[in-house]
Amino acid sequence: MRIIGLDLGTRTLGIAICDKTETIATWYTTIRFMEEDYASALRELKKIIEEEQVEMIVLGLPKNMNNSVGESAVRTLNFKKELEEQFHLPVVMQDERLSTVEANHCLIASDLSRKKRKKKVDGVAASIILQTYLDKRKVDMHGREDDI
Repeated sequence: MRIIGLDLGTRTLGIAICDKTETIATWYTTIRFMEEDYASALRELKKIIEEEQVEMIVLGLPKNMNNSVGESAVRTLNFKKELEEQFHLPVVMQDERLSTVEANHCLIASDLSRKKRKKKVDGVAASIILQTYLDKRKVDMHGREDDI
């Protein structure tokens, strides 16, 4: 099954996709749009979903560190509804706290300039979101991780 991971921002949508074995998440692209113009992001996303024959979406949920739901999370939950209505695919929410921080650390370790990091951070964050989901699902399906 082809699964994509999404990291929603106010002007970007980072996209990652898994391999056919649902083992590895890889950065796919980042859609850039005018601030909160989610309709244009959805149009671009539609092309990717059709081209890649996506069957499921994992959307990062940006909860606050105290587990509360803030403005970003509300915006993301509204986007989830739009995804479900437009694409008729299952949309799973994945806690994404610190995924952008982790993505920045990975890019800094790769010795990328600040300008290059800014262009890639959302896609890398989407990869982390999707990989977290895939790993969690693998453990849930097979029991304890060391049993795999």
